Amino acid sequence: MSDDNRKALIERSIPFLAEVRNRTAGDDLESWLNTAYGPDSELYQDLARLITIGVLEEGWAANVEVDGPRYRRSLIAEPSAQTHYFSITAVYMNSVERYRGQYHAHPYGEVNLVAPIDPQAQLAGPNGWQGPGWTAPAPGSHHYPEVRGGALIALFYLPAGRISYDIRPSRSATAAA
Repeated sequence: MSDDNRKALIERSIPFLAEVRNRTAGDDLESWLNTAYGPDSELYQDLARLITIGVLEEGWAANVEVDGPRYRRSLIAEPSAQTHYFSITAVYMNSVERYRGQYHAHPYGEVNLVAPIDPQAQLAGPNGWQGPGWTAPAPGSHHYPEVRGGALIALFYLPAGRISYDIRPSRSATAAA
């Protein structure tokens, strides 16, 4: 397994993280990301290509099973000065039918690149279902990650690496299951 593509993904992420480090995740950032760095942009295409290689070809990303082979994740980089104190994580989810992953909270928000493997695959974001593009759950948000339409990779950047899996779902989140 080559480490070159993993390093390239981190290096490609650094200037992007420098650009978003002082922005707050939420609707405005999500809209800006999908306009400035949508699926036709060089940044999106580079990141999606590198993370897809890491998951599907080289096995260094999203290689830890959370719920069998259809729901996997892995930490690619810890928060550091180099990454502007963002962590970099990959999640692989695969289900044609709507599938829910592990409930979690974003204490400081999240910036998330959605890279479908299957053309119809979508990830549920705060503004609805997202195919190729970005989601940006706001600080304090919490949800089940959800996929439908096939396999996709979510490459997510967490300010200070903060994510909480020890939160209980709200009644409305549980009821929507």
